[in-house]
Amino acid sequence: MQRIDSKELKKIQLEILDAATSFCEQNGIRYWLDCGTLLGAIRHKGYIPWDDDVDLGMLREDYDRFLTLFNRENSKYKFVCIENSPDFYLAHGKVCDTETLLYEPDENGYKLHVNIDIFVYDNAPNDDGEIERMYDVRDRFRRIHRVKTLPVSRSGNKIKTVLKHLRKKFYNLRYPKAIILKIVQNAKKYSDTETERVGNFSALTRMSCNKRVFDEFIDVEFEGKKYKAPVGYDEWLKCFYGDYMQLPPEEKRVSHHSFVAYTLEP
Repeated sequence: MQRIDSKELKKIQLEILDAATSFCEQNGIRYWLDCGTLLGAIRHKGYIPWDDDVDLGMLREDYDRFLTLFNRENSKYKFVCIENSPDFYLAHGKVCDTETLLYEPDENGYKLHVNIDIFVYDNAPNDDGEIERMYDVRDRFRRIHRVKTLPVSRSGNKIKTVLKHLRKKFYNLRYPKAIILKIVQNAKKYSDTETERVGNFSALTRMSCNKRVFDEFIDVEFEGKKYKAPVGYDEWLKCFYGDYMQLPPEEKRVSHHSFVAYTLEP
């Protein structure tokens, strides 16, 4: 195997991005550049200089179609999520280049492939208090997930070990699938209800935004190519970042991801 440097990593990510977005456009699946990738497109016309990943967003109905169809027509690139990979550790999905290996945070961590994130957005209730309760549920299960992944050893932190066993006993949930599926179930609580907003119940942020931002999609530039963004990208980005055109302080201009990646030899 050969270690992948940052330049090669971005090249592979962009190839995954092209494969995923081309598939979406051929199959009428709505998508958009999301989170830091959308911010990078608007502010830098490419990667945020200190960023090292790629994010796409989809509404739940498009995400479900992508989940159903993408792997039928691809061999090199695979979509992985809790619905098709029982040992997966997130409530959203990733498109992976199966000719690579990636470990988070290092070789002792989770084994995957070089990938891009596919975030899914669900109907959010019109009541602000109910939105906060849904995020509270999500975050409670995320805390359980973290506790249940702590290593248990005779010399380990006794408090963490006790917490792990108490959580396991109290919630009667088997790691990892049951906990992640609880997060997905909570995210889809309003799937059959007509609402005005969407929320980010399967990932990390606490946000909601009016669906009008998705009335249309426009082309934006990212690393020399055109990809889709919601017509209301300004409102969308403000929900995540506030004054998103303002650069953060220099000490915060660092990657928040930790991993090592390799290409597989032919």
